[in-house]
Amino acid sequence: MFIPKYYKITDMKEIQEFIKMNSFATIVAISKGRPIASHIPLLLNQDQDDYYLTGHLAYGNPLWKTFEETDQLLTIFNGPHAYISSSWYEQENVPTWNYQAVHIYGKASIMEGKELEQDLSKLLEKYEKFRENPVLWEKLSPEMLQKEIKGIKGFKIKVEEVQAAYKLSQNRNSTDYANIIKELYQENDPHASAVAEAMKKNRND
Repeated sequence: MFIPKYYKITDMKEIQEFIKMNSFATIVAISKGRPIASHIPLLLNQDQDDYYLTGHLAYGNPLWKTFEETDQLLTIFNGPHAYISSSWYEQENVPTWNYQAVHIYGKASIMEGKELEQDLSKLLEKYEKFRENPVLWEKLSPEMLQKEIKGIKGFKIKVEEVQAAYKLSQNRNSTDYANIIKELYQENDPHASAVAEAMKKNRND
C-alpha cells in the first residue's frame, strides 16, 4: 500500500485497537495465478512478541486450500471513509478521499482440535457477551458443535508485515481541518461522521 509519511501509522497498540474495531476483513491469496478473496471476521492474538490473525472458512471455500502453496497472504482491514470536497478549503484545490486502512502480510496455517475450539469460543464471546441472551460456546450442545465444526477450516496467519494508513487531512492547515470536520458531520452519513470523529481524535493525540 502506498503511504505518504504523514499518513503512516506505526504504533502497534493503535493498530490493534483499529483491527478490534474493524475486524471484518478481506483476505487475498493467489490460486492458479489468479487472485481470490474472502470476507470474514478475524481476531488478532498476541503470543509473546508474535501476533496472529485467526479465523475460519467454510470447508467448501477454496481459499484455505492455497495456504500450503502461498508464502504470504494479504489481509485488509478497512475503516471509515468519506469524500472530501475542495470547496471546504480556504484556497482553491482539488477534492480527495479520507480513509483508514491496515494491510497485513503473513503466512497462514491450519488450526484444528482444541486450538480451533478455543478460537471459536473467543469469537462468540466477542460478539455475544453483551447481548441479552448471549449464545456462548459453553451453552451450545457438544453434538451440534461437533457437527458444525466439520464444515469449517480454522486457520491462523502469523503477522510478518504491517502497513497502516490514516489519511485524515493531516496536510491541511488548522482552519481547513476544522472546517472539514464540521462539513463531514453535516453530511448526515455514518461513514462521514466516523471520519470526522477519527480526525478529531487524530489531531488531539
